Amino acid sequence: MCQAQGRAAPATVVDHIRPHRGDAELFWNADNWQSLCAHHHSKDKQSQERQAERGNRRSSR
Repeated sequence: MCQAQGRAAPATVVDHIRPHRGDAELFWNADNWQSLCAHHHSKDKQSQERQAERGNRRSSR
């Protein structure tokens, strides 16, 4: 089941809760995984990550 909003849809993607950014240890840490349907991973999660990146760039100025 997709864990986003308790939606009853087949989970087809393993998502990283905290973006791993190439960190192999974080990538393979099962505590950092959540199951999502393709819709939520492709649309919602990617949007959240872009917003977080924008926020990080602003705070580092």
